[in-house]
Amino acid sequence: MNVPWKNLGDLIDPKADPSKTALVDLRDPQAPRAWRYDELDAWTGGVAAYLAAQGLKPGDNVAIASLNRAEYLFAYFGIMRAGYVAVHMNIKLPQATLDALVADGDIRYAFVDGPRRAGFEGKLPVLDFDEAGPAGFASVIRPQAFETVTPAPGALAQMLYTSGSTGLPKGVQLSHAGQAWALAVVVRAGHFADDRYLVAQPLFHMNGLFMAKRALSTHATLVILPAFDINRYVAALADYRINTLTAVPTMFARIIKDPALLAGRDFSAMTTCVLGSAPMTRALWDRIQQAFPQTVLIHTYGTTEAGPAVFGPHPDGIPTPPLALGYPLPEGEVKLVGGANDDEGVLWMRNPAVMAGYRNLPAKNAQVLQDGWYNSGDLMRRDAQGFHYFVGRADDMFVCSGENIYPGEVELLLEKHPLIQQACVLPVPDEERSQVPVAFIVPKAGASLGVREVKEYALANGPAYQHPRRVAFVAELPWAGTHKIDRNALSKLALRYEAEGGWSE
Repeated sequence: MNVPWKNLGDLIDPKADPSKTALVDLRDPQAPRAWRYDELDAWTGGVAAYLAAQGLKPGDNVAIASLNRAEYLFAYFGIMRAGYVAVHMNIKLPQATLDALVADGDIRYAFVDGPRRAGFEGKLPVLDFDEAGPAGFASVIRPQAFETVTPAPGALAQMLYTSGSTGLPKGVQLSHAGQAWALAVVVRAGHFADDRYLVAQPLFHMNGLFMAKRALSTHATLVILPAFDINRYVAALADYRINTLTAVPTMFARIIKDPALLAGRDFSAMTTCVLGSAPMTRALWDRIQQAFPQTVLIHTYGTTEAGPAVFGPHPDGIPTPPLALGYPLPEGEVKLVGGANDDEGVLWMRNPAVMAGYRNLPAKNAQVLQDGWYNSGDLMRRDAQGFHYFVGRADDMFVCSGENIYPGEVELLLEKHPLIQQACVLPVPDEERSQVPVAFIVPKAGASLGVREVKEYALANGPAYQHPRRVAFVAELPWAGTHKIDRNALSKLALRYEAEGGWSE
């Protein structure tokens, strides 16, 4: 495949209209700010030139710790354009964890916003996006042209720290060549200069970051919210006529929860919505489709470690069923390992986007990387037509009375109930059965739902061993920093409920 980019910081098409709007930053709701492509290019060059003058060595790691904003992307592309590695810091982590990541990543410089400055200042050089004085980003960075550094083969472009539920997050090291390949595969279908994207998921997460690269590499317009706020997000979808979107399913689960939120707004421009980074159910799919009937929904799959270019359309033109992740792309390889047959098991992937490895974790690398293959830890099944479906995380599986239980399967079952909006299933210890499943459930708005009804539904529609022994009804499920359900927080809550009797009656 032809890959037009060598350095991931240099995605702008020099032949395209430089006056086209590249970015619209909605950080200040009362004063949106827009940047043209020539301005994006110049600010990126300014960051690269500034860093090159700081005495950094080629390949040094430079962090970004900030909410979403235009300057985040200026810094991101500028770091890579100058030959350094952009390290994305999950700013929702405790400061002690961030301190550990600064040490683990051997961070040499950091771009920060105002609220994050105190956490980094004094530990390494920082440049503050929000500083209004002569030492701030806007004063120090001089927009200019910069001759992009040509990366050596295999050179790293970026590192993202994954949000593990236990232990320190792992630094996923990704190369210019691998990420450029993934981008080329995703955008190969054509030119998308008329597309308008909206990003509110954090740019320290691959979902939002890759969408930003996709938008800017195709000369589209990217609208940026600092973070996900339901009201501001829905308003931006309508006001900016967003037509192409990638998002995490939990974001839309909250959006459609209150029909009044969508009433009276025009979403007719939204033609495509790609949902990924977390599993979803058919019930949620149907509710999203009902709320946005003109939108083509696509359920996709990708990992930070092996990129988003894994599945796509069927080569014979067979329509992708709802909830299917697609058919394996011809440019990469996939296999299912450890299942009862060749059509089920843990997904392994091999393609140019597979990470160089986790930073400073040789034992973990030996476990998940073998001969170019990456072990995703995700259980999949494959149907007769070759479409793949997510079943659950292999490490989420637990045993109840000798039976293997995959929480994702139980959640899919529960969310088929007409009165259940969302469900999260977890294990709690049990003396007789080792572990038993419990469920946190978000009922649909106005629904009257009881514990007995939930249990009877699960028993009537699935194996008895996987029905939830305890149930807690909640207004919403907590999120981790990447807009996925925070299972770690719910697991702690479940143990507390076990000790204190907090389950619903």
